[in-house]
Amino acid sequence: MFRRPALLALCALAFAACDEDTPARPPLTADELLDPEACRECHPSHVQEWSGSMHAYAGDDPVFRAMNARGQRETEGALGDFCVQCHAPLALRLGLTADGTNLDDVPAHLRGVTCAFCHTVDAIEGTHNNPLRLADDGVMRGGTVDPVPSTGHAAAWSPLHDRSDLRSSALCGACHDIVTPAGVHLERTSAEWQGSVFNDDDPAVRNTCNDCHLPGRDGRIADVEGAPVRRVHDHSMPGVDIALTPFADTGAQRSLVQRSLDTTLVTELCVIPRQGGAEVEVYVENIAAGHQVPSGAALDRRLWVELIGYANDAEVYRSGVVPDGEPIALLDDPDLWLFREIGYDADGNQVHLFWQVARTEAEALPSPNVLPPGSPGYVNPHVGRRYRIIGETPDRVTLRVRMRPMGLEVLDELIESGDLDPAVRAAMPTFDLALATLTWTAATAEPRITALANREALCVPAQR
Repeated sequence: MFRRPALLALCALAFAACDEDTPARPPLTADELLDPEACRECHPSHVQEWSGSMHAYAGDDPVFRAMNARGQRETEGALGDFCVQCHAPLALRLGLTADGTNLDDVPAHLRGVTCAFCHTVDAIEGTHNNPLRLADDGVMRGGTVDPVPSTGHAAAWSPLHDRSDLRSSALCGACHDIVTPAGVHLERTSAEWQGSVFNDDDPAVRNTCNDCHLPGRDGRIADVEGAPVRRVHDHSMPGVDIALTPFADTGAQRSLVQRSLDTTLVTELCVIPRQGGAEVEVYVENIAAGHQVPSGAALDRRLWVELIGYANDAEVYRSGVVPDGEPIALLDDPDLWLFREIGYDADGNQVHLFWQVARTEAEALPSPNVLPPGSPGYVNPHVGRRYRIIGETPDRVTLRVRMRPMGLEVLDELIESGDLDPAVRAAMPTFDLALATLTWTAATAEPRITALANREALCVPAQR
């Protein structure tokens, strides 16, 4: 249970103002410390960035709300606090909600994943489903070794908040690793990172979660007199999701997601012309994400390859071409290369809703790993697929890798049950990944031996 810090006033009053001629700011009360707007006075850029983040949106996300409402109904309440323990953890610990079904009655500043929740963590007491312990000492923790004294609140360095410390990834992993009540390891982003090349004590190799998702810049952590220039971290924290209802800075968040996705995957495109058509080999590789792609709510994610062949500007082949607003998973396409996780119930039926899932099967791009080829457990991150074009030999082939944060057929199921507003569906974006987009022509390709066919082909190499 989160207890409001009884010692807050004493801790805060122990610090003197940086400028003796400036009246000291009164210490924040316990209630004020829980409100991100109280943080804005000294940390305006942090709060502005966080305000458009998926952490701020977590308790308002209509898909979360719809999933939780349906899950509570279909399990007759057995789902309990499973969803809300990560989507509105402070509201849960303050006793303002038990299962997330009454979040409209909870003050907005106590929904979502807030400043006070993350910055009062002092221990991690497990590996998944938010086993974070919150301190009761009035101290806001961060990654700065020698924080400037403040009358607003006490502050301290914590390895759990220092992105240069491997332990900081365990703080993120506490919520980004989910095991269902049925024992299904549904979200494994943290576990995937632990097996990646980036989980390394060597600073030249190491990349923690925050190195990618909270990039740094030079600036002042607090807008107060005497605050030095330090490393300031962007609290937008982009992943692949964006707000699907009116929310702060949605355009900026979408741009950050796009920028991240644009440099995550690379592709290679090889064509072997044959009489009456061609063989095409496509290779996709995860070069930047410290986890699999897709990851997180992989049961809902949709990542796929779109391949189109042309002869004299006439289309002679297509795979993975889906109109806007149509679910990719329902496309009638025997050649479709779709990366996703599929859930099955106890009877082996395919299901979308996590409380129905007894096991999963996934096709995903692995994270870069530390094992050399041929070692036990090595997974080749360079994944290939062969396509056969029958008919005219193409003189131009285009390749795109596309992504939807959530499959439209999943949303349709929630709409059909009456749990989701149909207007949300139209807001679901489709991203095209820039580095994974290629165009092949004989003039721009180069000869090489392909991995799948072990034959010479004309290939357009990966963009780097």
